[in-house]
Formats: sequence, structure tokens, C-alpha cells
Amino acid sequence: MNNRLALQQFSKAYENDALEVAVYGASPVGLIVLLYEGAIKALNQAKVFIGQNRFQEKAAMISRAQDILEGLRVALDHEKGKQVTRNLEDLYQYSKYRLGIANLNNDVNILDEIANLLGILLPAWQELDRRPKTPDAAASPAAKAGL
Repeated sequence: MNNRLALQQFSKAYENDALEVAVYGASPVGLIVLLYEGAIKALNQAKVFIGQNRFQEKAAMISRAQDILEGLRVALDHEKGKQVTRNLEDLYQYSKYRLGIANLNNDVNILDEIANLLGILLPAWQELDRRPKTPDAAASPAAKAGL
């Protein structure tokens, strides 16, 4: 095994271990951040594969992004933030549909479109994840006072 291949395998193993640690230590919102980042990364990798005429790998990356979007969609809580939830569900469905078209046509513009949409929302999720965790609202003094 040459040094370059060994380094690539080590790097991949380290990346997988780092991701596993991040997932186990993440809050629910932190997991959403990781999923958004994973989808964007998969779309960027799909673009590279299109440029290299590696269409099987391109399809796998687009499939990964679609799977992430479906996971985000089914995890939506329709009882909380009903309008936001509907908007996110529509966005995830639209994105999956557009990625199907991108996959069929090797369309990097669509991949950019969806990566940009996710990239617009990502900072909001990151900000939510950075906010200090507060106790249940029902236990807060305002809730106890009926406010």
C-alpha cells in the first residue's frame, strides 16, 4: 500500500470517528446542523463527480442528500410552529424533487440552487444551537405566574 492510499484511508477513518463523536454529543438542533452540513457537502461532492464524469458516485451523493432531506422532513414536529413546519416540509419536498432532476440531467446549477437554499437556513440552525439551553418553559417563573 502506498503512503498516499494509507493517508487517505486514515483520513477517512478519522473523519468517520469525528462525525460519530459529533453526533453522539450533539443536541437535537445540533443534529439538524450536522444534517444540513452533510447535505451541502454531498451536493458539493456530486458537483465534483459530475465534472469528473463519475456518474455512479454523483448519483450516490445526490441520493445521500435526498435521504438527509427526507430524514429532516419526517422529523418535523407538526404540532409546534405549524407555519414554519409547513414551509420547511415544502422546501424539503421541493429540494428532493429538484435533486431528482439534477441527477437525471447532471445539472450542477440545480445542485448549487439546493446547496444555496440549505446554506441560507444553516446559520439560523447554528444560532439556535449556540443559544443557552433553558429549562422547560413550564418551570419558568413567567409560566408559573401565568404569563
